[in-house]
Amino acid sequence: MHDIVTGDFAPHRWIVSAPKSLKIVDWNIDRGQQLQGVIDFLGGMNADILILQEVDLNARRTHRLNIAETIARKLEMNYVFGREFQELVQGSKDSPAYHGQATLSKWPISKPRLIRFSRQSHFWQPRWFLPNREPFQERLGGRIALVAQINVAGSTFMTYNLHLESRGSDALRISQLEEVLSDATCYDAESPVIVAGDLNLDASRGAVAPALARARFQDAVASPRTPTTPAHGLFEGRRRIDWAFIRGPLRASSGQVHRSVTASDHYPISFILTA
Repeated sequence: MHDIVTGDFAPHRWIVSAPKSLKIVDWNIDRGQQLQGVIDFLGGMNADILILQEVDLNARRTHRLNIAETIARKLEMNYVFGREFQELVQGSKDSPAYHGQATLSKWPISKPRLIRFSRQSHFWQPRWFLPNREPFQERLGGRIALVAQINVAGSTFMTYNLHLESRGSDALRISQLEEVLSDATCYDAESPVIVAGDLNLDASRGAVAPALARARFQDAVASPRTPTTPAHGLFEGRRRIDWAFIRGPLRASSGQVHRSVTASDHYPISFILTA
């Protein structure tokens, strides 16, 4: 569970000068169950960095594919994948299935590591009275942040790929986010840092916005009232729970929620970074 899967599929490039801007996409891809739609959208975006959540590895529901590697090969990108959960219903003892986060880049990726949050929900743990089959989603593991360094023509960008807990209270999710903000203090305040992912909360409200402001992070998409999920059922409305924040000598522009994309139960968000 602590091992990070990696792959390098970006072609070597001769660097004459650093790019003037970088395009970033953040997206919870719903395990990659509509993989061709995911690849079609991401290929059309031609982004420099992809920050993806809910990515399957060797799961029955996604045809035993390494979803991150499949996307990386198709788009000619490098990738790192961190295991969030072992999906007990989706694999077997001899052929385990996993679910987690993947960060992909046209540029070299180095120093990947995981933050496995100290506070977790116990909702997903196996229980003796639940059968080991669908629809029971029994898992081992816990929520993580996947941290990686992107090396862009001599400059480094730190990326934090988050998936905060969907069960439990906002207090639990805020404590997980605070672990990330605390970890980010180990980097110089002027170093470019990107924190993005499925936060499962509204980061424009409550204690979240002040905590991000104190840590000097700014909303990269700047569209707090635009939902990133469609409505689910009669009693759950559309929500903005997918976010991206930046810190350091960066400026974000062209932030967008791509609400026409139907390849996942979340909408992708994107933005452009300039120094």
